[in-house]
Amino acid sequence: MLTLERARELNGTMVSEDHLILHALNVCYAMGAMAKHFGEDAEHWQAVGMLHDYDYEKYPEEHLQHTKEPLLAHGVPEEDVHAILSHGYGIVNDVKPETNLGKSLFTVDELTGIIQACARMRPNGIKDLEVKSFMKKFKDKKFAAKCNRELILQGCEMLGMELKDVAEICIEGMKEHADELGLAGTQE
Repeated sequence: MLTLERARELNGTMVSEDHLILHALNVCYAMGAMAKHFGEDAEHWQAVGMLHDYDYEKYPEEHLQHTKEPLLAHGVPEEDVHAILSHGYGIVNDVKPETNLGKSLFTVDELTGIIQACARMRPNGIKDLEVKSFMKKFKDKKFAAKCNRELILQGCEMLGMELKDVAEICIEGMKEHADELGLAGTQE
């Protein structure tokens, strides 16, 4: 099974830009929380989240086209590679999310961007961010405008879950790592 330590190691060979490392961490911790929700192995799901943008920095115009073979060659299990590829479903490929792992990754990839943006606006960062505040910002299309809300909603539908419930799970998962994510706020 793919471990978080191995995922960090592999990601480190391809990803060096701070904002992409931070995004990988946000998705990683949100995925851990989703795993707990589904009664799955949190570290395994975190590892998949860590690796989801493995080729993006080097191949932004060909995202996920340089992922499958290298990861398989590094011993990443095929089902994990499928989940990683499936977060590009309908965007850059036609690899459909088929498991809760894949569906969760598809959903939280964009969702964590809005959560991060919400937390950065607050004096206490993510520490006191409630889903109610997130939902207000989600409805404001100008806020974190680059985050694709339609994809998030499509993912929630795939999961059979309400947006507010997925957001709450992810917020709680990210709260545990507020300092590492730079989301602890400016208040002492």
